Amino acid sequence: MKHFTISTWVSLLALVVVSCTPIRKDGKLSLSPNFSPAQLSLVNAGDTATPMRVYKITNYNDSLLLRKASEDVIAIPNDPYLKLFVKRLFTTVRDSMSLGVGIAAPQVGILKRVIWVQRFDKENLPFEVYLNPKIVYYSDSKQAVAEGCLSIPNRREMLNSRSQTIEIQYNKMDGTFQKETVEGFTAVIFQHEIDHLDGILYIDHLEKEIRDAKE
Repeated sequence: MKHFTISTWVSLLALVVVSCTPIRKDGKLSLSPNFSPAQLSLVNAGDTATPMRVYKITNYNDSLLLRKASEDVIAIPNDPYLKLFVKRLFTTVRDSMSLGVGIAAPQVGILKRVIWVQRFDKENLPFEVYLNPKIVYYSDSKQAVAEGCLSIPNRREMLNSRSQTIEIQYNKMDGTFQKETVEGFTAVIFQHEIDHLDGILYIDHLEKEIRDAKE
């Protein structure tokens, strides 16, 4: 067996570490295939019991991010950073300062297609997480619902343009792909949260309704 000096072993170890570290398209190193280093710093800033800061449109920089579209995530069941983020996102929506019925990743500064939704159409009203959700069908029949948003403080308005029934497709945390039909108030929550992933706020629909009414 060939003997190596200490400096040689250090060089070999460094080579192994670098070769096993994912490299992003821009050439920068990342510890996760799902998050940039900047996003990871937000994710790792607390444990699963620590809520994340909710971005508000009353803050200029927050409002700019909330208007951007999010990227898909890779549904890797054993990605520890994705697991941590999903749990922290849930802690945020159930925090006493929030207590929402849904939340989207951009609302905590992470432009990834991840949402939590409370399922009012299921027994015990469970919260469920969805990766890369997409609405593939909107019914022509609409419903009138009062909406608020964790990112829009002290406002709540009636919208008349949410579809009564939608069809969605998404990935689950175990990597499986699912499709389902959702109706009623739960369909409104999905429409609201998926809008966030496209940089759309509920007040955009309200403004359109007002313009259409005037026309």
